[in-house]
Amino acid sequence: MAKIGIIGSEGRMGHALAQAIAAAGHELSGGVDKGGDVAGLADRSDALVDFSAPSALESNLHAAIGAGIPILVGTTGLEERHFAAIDGAARAVPVLQTGNTSLGVTLLAHLVQQAASRLGNEWDIEIVEMHHRMKVDAPSGTAKLLGEAAARGRGIDLAAQSESGRDGHTGARAKGAIGFAALRGGTVAGEHSVILAGEDERIILSHSAENRSIFARGAVRGASWLIGQPPARYRMEDVLGL
Repeated sequence: MAKIGIIGSEGRMGHALAQAIAAAGHELSGGVDKGGDVAGLADRSDALVDFSAPSALESNLHAAIGAGIPILVGTTGLEERHFAAIDGAARAVPVLQTGNTSLGVTLLAHLVQQAASRLGNEWDIEIVEMHHRMKVDAPSGTAKLLGEAAARGRGIDLAAQSESGRDGHTGARAKGAIGFAALRGGTVAGEHSVILAGEDERIILSHSAENRSIFARGAVRGASWLIGQPPARYRMEDVLGL
């Protein structure tokens, strides 16, 4: 049984995490939100799960380092400076950062990478995602995760090959580009499709999240897996042994 602390405990994911921790037979060591004592939470935990805000990430990482415990970061909307901070923290403690903690999405990303690798850039790749009306960042962290998987499969840099926000007379699609489209509305927990379009045929790999609990269950599994791992930066694929 592990003692798991939640950063961002009063949000929707925080409540789902508390239920998932209990269902998995672990102990909730506590929760904090903006202005809370993260260091104190870290000191009484075996692992931290962070679903708070990008602005809080660096202090949350420092708390994990100070306590010498692993941290799973599920916060989305991160920028390059956040990823640099994660890289730095991973030299001291185990850190798992992901745009999606769903085990199904983790397997989907693995399949996308394999498909992109085998089909080559003659096949166009488009990633379409839809989320609830309250989501503030686009494309979603999961869409970016899937795009990175496709880019790894092709051996390219996603930042240099991505297309998004098409509007007006954009010209022909660039060969080898990975496209993104973001839809918002209703209460959709998360839907993602990766379309691989070739000459006269298409492959569509999709995942639908019916309830936020799937992310909570995956996060708890990931956090408990991190306990005892050596300092490094991990992905959800490592949790599943992919």
